[in-house]
Amino acid sequence: MRFPIPLVPATLIKRYKRFLANVRFDNGEEITAHIANPGAMTGLAAPGARVWLSKSDNPNRKLAYSWELVEVDLGSGPELVGVNTSQPNALVGAALAAGTIPPLTGYETIRREVKYGKNSRVDFLLEDPARPRCYVEVKNVHLMRQPRLAEFPDAVTARGAKHLDELGREVAAGARAVMLFLIQIGSANRFTLARDIDAKYGVAYDRARAAGVEVLAWRCTLTREAIVVSAPVPLVD
Repeated sequence: MRFPIPLVPATLIKRYKRFLANVRFDNGEEITAHIANPGAMTGLAAPGARVWLSKSDNPNRKLAYSWELVEVDLGSGPELVGVNTSQPNALVGAALAAGTIPPLTGYETIRREVKYGKNSRVDFLLEDPARPRCYVEVKNVHLMRQPRLAEFPDAVTARGAKHLDELGREVAAGARAVMLFLIQIGSANRFTLARDIDAKYGVAYDRARAAGVEVLAWRCTLTREAIVVSAPVPLVD
């Protein structure tokens, strides 16, 4: 996925109220940018960090700029990390269409945001006359507290636990279900759960896996021009 227009560099002044960040452009101008990220953003929001913003051409938006990338050192040297949690579905959608995630290929149709479970919508529903339906939930990953080990979640997520239980129910009904963790950190070479952050999510994860829900973790390659789903990452239990 290429960014439609060049990202604008800036320096982070502070993040506040979860969805807002004050930044300073290189010309000295200060603005407030939107952050599409409800998580803790541990290690990613230190004042003074170099960030990159996208600018919307929608005149009705209150905040024209959105925070997309941050450059940080997570133990393997400076690198770009994607912080916009609205991007993973677009990234996975492009990868599914291109057939670059082999475990999720071979389906005739791909539908997005399909109602299922108890008042939920699955991120992707893959269908083919010759195979059971495949429900795919996508979670954005940008937490790394040890070099190269990506973790999820970075904050308590009751909604995430609910999705795991709903995927388990779909497997019990005869469907296939996949939890896909999309890591927006290019240096990641392993993935695990941050059970110390949300123990209940860990319990729901174990319950889902025991029920037959498949788990995949894929990392992205990130540049200031594009983000691409690039390689699978092994799970560490």
